[in-house]
Amino acid sequence: MNKFLNSFLIASAFYLSLILFGQDAIAWYFKPILLPFLIFTTYKSEDFSTKKWLLMALLFSWIGDIILMFADKGELYFIFGLVSFLIAHILFIVLFIKQKTENKSTNNLFWLGVVTVLIYLASMLSLLFPKLGELKIPVSIYALTISVMLVMSIKGYFSWQKPNNTLILIGAIFFVTSDSFLAINKFYNPIPSSNFIIMITYIVAQYYITSGILKLNKEN
Repeated sequence: MNKFLNSFLIASAFYLSLILFGQDAIAWYFKPILLPFLIFTTYKSEDFSTKKWLLMALLFSWIGDIILMFADKGELYFIFGLVSFLIAHILFIVLFIKQKTENKSTNNLFWLGVVTVLIYLASMLSLLFPKLGELKIPVSIYALTISVMLVMSIKGYFSWQKPNNTLILIGAIFFVTSDSFLAINKFYNPIPSSNFIIMITYIVAQYYITSGILKLNKEN
């Protein structure tokens, strides 16, 4: 398992280096090969109760990656990419809900996390809403979904085994961060080095969630 996770990190580092040095045209061809390392790692791992949910979440993320590669060809590509990632986040939510827990009690800090996520959601929508045009409803649904995904990871942080609960929470935070940069860059104001920022946070997110879930279930 570690062999393929390490391969993902090496391939991702090479891909990010291409972007960093302005070789976006070459990096474009490498993007589709990144997530298959995580998909194959999960597929080859020992069976566990939520394995299929992680596999499907990664698969729809990969499909979204490929569709968004053509987003500059037309708005429909962005919408279909959004739908693919929406499905992926719903699958991540199911994955987190179905994950085995050690502690079923709710920590008071969980509710602080919920309030923080609600503030984030309200802030993002108020910032983007005037710029969304006909995409107000789909983007709002997507923002709500990733917020629920983050809340479920916060809930899991207080009920899953340590230290892998932290890995998964960090991954979820980076996923929301990546999506937020993408949305701000597309709808509000262009961000310098946006592609690098969006992709490095996305890669960290997928790596931490996948490795965290696999390690958590290996220990169980």
